[in-house]
Amino acid sequence: MLLGVAREDGGADAESLAKKIVELRVFRDEQGAMNRSLAEARGAVLVVSQFTLLGDARRGRRPSFSAAAAPEHGRALYERFVAALRALGPRVETGAFGATMSVASVNDGPVTILIDTTKLF
Repeated sequence: MLLGVAREDGGADAESLAKKIVELRVFRDEQGAMNRSLAEARGAVLVVSQFTLLGDARRGRRPSFSAAAAPEHGRALYERFVAALRALGPRVETGAFGATMSVASVNDGPVTILIDTTKLF
């Protein structure tokens, strides 16, 4: 998963998002329906920090990243989120926070889900 941290995000956001990720029913069951959670599928998570998810390109030709958390705040919440995920049971791997990384991804099906913690409460 790609994780972007906003300026106003806090510890409660990290905790609730971790729970949401583990319980979200997005894995196929025996009938092929998205009906199983990460926990039920005994899946693993790769968490990669991605501040550019907070880019706002509604105006002009250059995105603004002013909604993204400062690096210190972003790193703290990234680490708190990873710890909360691990505490819930799945195997969790991470990227290097703030690093330029080359990440290959294979989507198994036409599903990409955006979860915004400001809309979880």
